[in-house]
Amino acid sequence: MSKTERGVALVTGASSGIGLVTAQALRHAGYRVFGTSRKPTPDTPDGVVMLVCDVTDDESVRSVVDDILVRAGRIDLLVNNAGIGLLAAAEESSVAQAKALFDVNLFGVLRMTNAILPVMRRQRKGRIINMSSILGLIPAPFNALYASTKHAIEGYSESLDHEVRTHGIRVVLVEPGVTRTSFEENLTRPDGPLPVYDKVRTDAENLMREIVEAGDAPEVVADVVVKAANAASPKRRYTAGKAAGQVRFIRRFLPESFIDKNLRKFNRLPA
Repeated sequence: MSKTERGVALVTGASSGIGLVTAQALRHAGYRVFGTSRKPTPDTPDGVVMLVCDVTDDESVRSVVDDILVRAGRIDLLVNNAGIGLLAAAEESSVAQAKALFDVNLFGVLRMTNAILPVMRRQRKGRIINMSSILGLIPAPFNALYASTKHAIEGYSESLDHEVRTHGIRVVLVEPGVTRTSFEENLTRPDGPLPVYDKVRTDAENLMREIVEAGDAPEVVADVVVKAANAASPKRRYTAGKAAGQVRFIRRFLPESFIDKNLRKFNRLPA
């Protein structure tokens, strides 16, 4: 394909934030782009076609993939971006709430990937980009379950890449830091809040608001996704933003005791 006709891309969770900006960036880079959202959303002025898809529903996932194949005949790039957050102490969430979080953030990725891998195998070509996080690299107080989903995405993606590489398919991770998006939009709170955590949970939420306001623009992440999509020989993971790069370096090279001490200091927790 030419530089201006790079292929067909599918971006989940593309109605706003990182997903929307990423879909638009891929469109500007020459892809024919389909985005998904849980509710009907107008196509973007620059040509991103929006389709309804619930990544927690097998039939919805199969339907959107079939729809794109009818319209475009192929899918060259899948960006698994759909996700939700959860700010809670680990014991404040019921198992049902934890399952609902994993159903979007992990099993939603599995559903989309399983639906698209046969397509890419037939093409002998394809790339899957899974949106991870710096919380897939480090622990995060009051984000234990959310961080668990991202740690799971890391292990799944790296393993899957080895399984499908011989079929011309690569699986890549993009690891954003904190990004300036609507804080409330995809954030869930505990379904079993405990008074013992009220103050420190509120402090954690206030801290998160602060760092989100000072975070990277979504365009920073979108540019990295385009880079990962277009790389002839992609790296296994790409950090997006200065903070994400620093966290990755710290996690890889510095002692555990140093990380532990500074993590508590950053989160304003007692030593």
